[in-house]
Amino acid sequence: MDARVENWLNSARYDLAAARDMLAAGRFVYTVFFAHLAVEKALKARVQEQTGRTPPRIHDLIVLLKRARLDPPSELRDFLGKLAGSSTATRYPADLEEVVRAYPREVAEAYLRQAEEAVEWIARQLKP
Repeated sequence: MDARVENWLNSARYDLAAARDMLAAGRFVYTVFFAHLAVEKALKARVQEQTGRTPPRIHDLIVLLKRARLDPPSELRDFLGKLAGSSTATRYPADLEEVVRAYPREVAEAYLRQAEEAVEWIARQLKP
């Protein structure tokens, strides 16, 4: 595997560990934030592999999915759409209390579990 692609993937897995740490600390908004970041970086690994160029500095998972030329199973595609919708709220909360209410433990746990599955699915699409 190309070193740049591997670096993106390692960074994605590092962010998943941060998401697990935030879940354990009760910081559920950050659990979702790091879950999004991990999936974003996994997609950027694939974009790097496909194009041979540094991926764009964007956070839009749907745009990255298209640039990665991936066709995930429908359940994963649905999750990526849902996770993509969390980006602005967790990065730039207009009302922190509202965002905290939107992402309680159960929701954060589900997002993290699905993000872990997404990162591993994307990793399996990469060339060894």
